[in-house]
Amino acid sequence: MSEKSKFSGCPATGIGSMPGGDAREAAKTVTGSFGDGQGVPYLAELPARGPGADMIGRTIGLLVEMYGHVEPSGWRISDRPGRDTRRARSWLGEDLDALEEFTQGYEGPLKVQAVGPWTLAAALERRGGEAVLGDPGACRDLADSLAEGLRNHLAEVRRRMPGAQVILQLDEPSLTGVLLGRVRTASGYRTYRAVDRQLVESTLREVLGAAGEGASVVHTCAPEVPFALLRRAGADGISFDFSLLTEREEEAIGEAVEGGTQLFLGVVPGTDPASGGLSDPGGSVMGVRTLWRRLGLNPGTLTESVVITPSCGLAGASPAYARAALAHCGRAARSLADNPE
Repeated sequence: MSEKSKFSGCPATGIGSMPGGDAREAAKTVTGSFGDGQGVPYLAELPARGPGADMIGRTIGLLVEMYGHVEPSGWRISDRPGRDTRRARSWLGEDLDALEEFTQGYEGPLKVQAVGPWTLAAALERRGGEAVLGDPGACRDLADSLAEGLRNHLAEVRRRMPGAQVILQLDEPSLTGVLLGRVRTASGYRTYRAVDRQLVESTLREVLGAAGEGASVVHTCAPEVPFALLRRAGADGISFDFSLLTEREEEAIGEAVEGGTQLFLGVVPGTDPASGGLSDPGGSVMGVRTLWRRLGLNPGTLTESVVITPSCGLAGASPAYARAALAHCGRAARSLADNPE
């Protein structure tokens, strides 16, 4: 299977989180906003429900033989599955039930999200209150548990939705901070040591391997995306906030496109814009066309290389705007296909 064929039929999608707490309403939105094959449905996250529905809590619920509970400072490792872990697993079950209901007979790409190993290590506390990130052995154990948990999760999704081609997205907003030694300790007075880039890469490769023959994407809404590292780690696609791209990253973008890496470009605001609604799909992707020209890339490759998304999750948006933003992503992708130049 070629790299690009893994993403055939993927013009647009969302990042992961949605507003509100109604699993059926969220599933209806993510499956119904992309009419006529204009986008990829996904397993929505609803953090407004509380701890366990947030992206860290959901991913902790996927771990194998590792558990967590909520402290005032955040999620902390537990010896056994308690109320918070059970709640996370219960909500995931509800969300899967709802998505299964609205994808009966569906055949096509379907995306699921989980927090990647390095952002999870930066967020999950050890028993003493410091992050897992500060203990290399604990990081190793966490990555192993996550990879096994993701294999189980993806098998469950495929069992429930047998016609779907499942795409695994790892959310890694803390990845750049991990690489550059910017993640603060519990006291806030110092930072954890930067993690060796080869270790970061090999750990990501292991966890991305949970996707098997399916496609994998790494998403980050932080600046300074390590494009080359993510490609070497085996990510088939890289998802990022297009507005944070700088000139010094453009060469890496060109190399990614020429190497067959899919770019998930966040060009639609993730929260309700102060100026009102979304009215110009072509305008939303104007910067993408400009970048292609500046890099000397063939405009004809746009539709096979690019997926249009919101800039980040939609949890902070109004329900009406979230629906509009997803539909707008589909229309913007269509505009790009109809008029690549």
